[in-house]
Amino acid sequence: MSLQSALRDRFRPWYLLDVAAFLFGAGGSIWRTVSGFDELDALTTFTAVTAVVYGLLAVVVLRFTVGNLWSYAVEYANAGGRWSDLPFLVPVGGGLAVVAVTYAVTESLGAAAWAGFWSFAVIAGVVAVAVSLAAGYREASP
Repeated sequence: MSLQSALRDRFRPWYLLDVAAFLFGAGGSIWRTVSGFDELDALTTFTAVTAVVYGLLAVVVLRFTVGNLWSYAVEYANAGGRWSDLPFLVPVGGGLAVVAVTYAVTESLGAAAWAGFWSFAVIAGVVAVAVSLAAGYREASP
């Protein structure tokens, strides 16, 4: 097997998101440490290791968030729903709205993403219970 075939079989375009998340996390850590390019020589081993750790943490958070959202969408579709249904769109829209509001208030992308994910999870749980109750009552009525 040639190297090109091996890379094509193993490389996935989603890996570019991992690289972008790593660069975002590591770059953000370095950006908070130094104030400009003239201070890059002031970087220590500790700040470099911290930047790598923040980059890896960003990849984990990306994988966790995207994986959970994708699983939610796939399970909803496997249960017979369509991605254009209101019970599917309400948690997604609610989570995005919380991201926008939290970012406008705090100006922290991390806090906005954290609040958006957990509001999505809570809204999805509430919608799932409400839809389950509504479906149960519909089946029980003659």
